[in-house]
Amino acid sequence: MKLIKVLAISFVLILPLALKAQEQKIYDTTADAKKDIAAAVEAAQKSNKHIFLQIGGNWCPWCIKFHNFVHDDEELSSYVADNFEVVKVNYDQNNKQEELLTELEFPQRFGFPVFVILDETGKRIHTQNSAFLEKDKSYDKDKISRFLKNWSPTALDPASYKK
Repeated sequence: MKLIKVLAISFVLILPLALKAQEQKIYDTTADAKKDIAAAVEAAQKSNKHIFLQIGGNWCPWCIKFHNFVHDDEELSSYVADNFEVVKVNYDQNNKQEELLTELEFPQRFGFPVFVILDETGKRIHTQNSAFLEKDKSYDKDKISRFLKNWSPTALDPASYKK
């Protein structure tokens, strides 16, 4: 009987959290990804940043988990804001972004979320399989930090390596 009570209480406590996670919408399903990327390129040229494309969907628990992981970590979120223009590209059964993903050389081959880094001109310079940034059932802050730093404008600036 105690087990049934514990399970019932656990269910009541966990259900709202699970429903909230499903309700969180970080991808705009009506957004024009190409237009958003063009705006990000324009902003990146003015601010000396790269463009970080987070491709996934609201249906994808790992996509939501990545967004929350970076958003909730002040150090990571600040680094992203200082070095990248971010565009969340929605991918779902109603909009597979086929033309855009072809232009980006098929990043969906890695699953979702997948991250594409563009330079300030909009040229693809890196595609990142997000699985390499995971640890256990979450993400690894050190791996994410290294990934972001390795593809930041400073990392690719030859002046950074002159003595």
